[in-house]
Amino acid sequence: MTDCGGDAKLEVKQASKEFKESENVAEKYSAMTGTKNSDVNMNVGELSAAFTAVPTHKSMKKQIQFANQEEKQEFSKFPTKTGRRSLSRSISQSSTDSYSSAASYTDSSDDETSPREKSQVNSKGSSDFCVKNIKQAEFGRREIEIAEQDMSALISLRKRAQGEKPLAGAKVVGCTHITAQTAVLIETLVALGAQCRWTACNIYSTQNEVAAALAESGVSVFAWKGESEDDFWWCIDRCVNMEGWQANMILDDGGDLTHWVYKKYPSVFKKVRGIVEESVTGVHRLYQLSKAGKLCVPAMNVNDSVTKQKFDNLYCCRESILDGLKRTTDVMFGGKQVVVCGYGEVGKGCCSALKALGAIVCVTEIDPICALQACMDGFKVVKLNEVVRQMDMVITCTGNKNVVTREHLDRMKIGCIVCNMGHSNTEIDVASLRTPELTWERVRSQVDHVIWPDGKRVILLAEGRLLNLSCSTVPSFVLSITATTQALALIELYNAPEGRYKQDVYLLPKKMDEYVASLHLPNFDAHLTELSDEQAKYMGLNKNGPFKPNYYRY
Repeated sequence: MTDCGGDAKLEVKQASKEFKESENVAEKYSAMTGTKNSDVNMNVGELSAAFTAVPTHKSMKKQIQFANQEEKQEFSKFPTKTGRRSLSRSISQSSTDSYSSAASYTDSSDDETSPREKSQVNSKGSSDFCVKNIKQAEFGRREIEIAEQDMSALISLRKRAQGEKPLAGAKVVGCTHITAQTAVLIETLVALGAQCRWTACNIYSTQNEVAAALAESGVSVFAWKGESEDDFWWCIDRCVNMEGWQANMILDDGGDLTHWVYKKYPSVFKKVRGIVEESVTGVHRLYQLSKAGKLCVPAMNVNDSVTKQKFDNLYCCRESILDGLKRTTDVMFGGKQVVVCGYGEVGKGCCSALKALGAIVCVTEIDPICALQACMDGFKVVKLNEVVRQMDMVITCTGNKNVVTREHLDRMKIGCIVCNMGHSNTEIDVASLRTPELTWERVRSQVDHVIWPDGKRVILLAEGRLLNLSCSTVPSFVLSITATTQALALIELYNAPEGRYKQDVYLLPKKMDEYVASLHLPNFDAHLTELSDEQAKYMGLNKNGPFKPNYYRY
């Protein structure tokens, strides 16, 4: 083997000598403390061998001479320059890559083939599904089983009602986030007698392994993490447009499914017996249809039910906002300047969590009542354009559009984190950033640097889509509350006698809200106080509820 030069040899020997001296120090330390050399975490001898094999001059092109075979093996552990480039490439995608290139965070597969181009069959021989990889079904099943452990109320409802099959004959087409928690809901509906076809309401929130587990169990599911816009609408259409199968119930999250059926399949829409909607955006679209006289079926507004607003929107977001930000940016919250746009239940949850970890939080609001609540909770209410230059994070949760505009983005400081906690991807004007003068750099899954010509970088998460379900996960227990509410709403609409519900948007009956809450109390070993006959008469209440009038604000 060719000699690498006298100077290099001298430096290598010197490094080896220094490490041997360090080894002697370690032995003396062991003698003083009574520990054995084998107890010391750092094996100095191995490091010495490794360092004797590392070249000390960047300009050296000749091969290195190793003292023995052991040194050569140690050296081979170091990645080559080409290897380092390949590793870097796999972690950080360049700005020329697709903006929507995202795989499931649990998916270790390197297969970039679109699921639409694959031919997959489950163990029962069915191919009526389209997921990333049906072979992930076993792993997805374990995730569903973990979620079930913290969704005991929904499982309890399943066990109580599956003998009666209250959804027998129901053909439910659903468009929600496809996660382990949603899978528990879907399988509950199936246990109650429903036939289900499902797709995702968000191109980034699908857990691929869970979608595979559902497909393996016989549910026709069309979804995978990282869909394109075209894929998104194709999946919805595949759910609805099935020969010999026509939906009679819709479970929606965001209104996209309802809109698609209304526009493309009006004959199907007219025959639907009920719609259940769980998001601010979707409910807004339903009220628009109702106001225009175009809503020809009854719809249940689950989003504004007490069990959804006060638990899912508040408590779920209070925990998942931190999880999403930590997973994507590793940010420390203490002392950070944060503005939260919107102080509804989602905004309240976000502000509470951020403040608890030491962030300096301010709020933007259009509603004077919510603004006053923010002030009383200790948050300064501001206009975004007044503070945007100083903010380290900008978080939207309004359900509106263009809350953060290109003008705001242009004025942000270097390294500002921008994300959305509302359902829709319209709150941040991401489209205005798709211009030639700005460079997009993929840092990791769901994290992009948007780079201005002067070198300023803004960190955009999930391309402006829902942060918590795109970048992390959400607590199973609180989703059990929402899922139970959705299941009961479907049962109510499907079994309601003709004439009970007209072609309008309804809130969940108060009695049903209270029933959902009561199913979850045993998890806390909570014991309700019962009214006496005299107390019930004095208050004008039924001893079994409902305990509050419809106008009561919890």
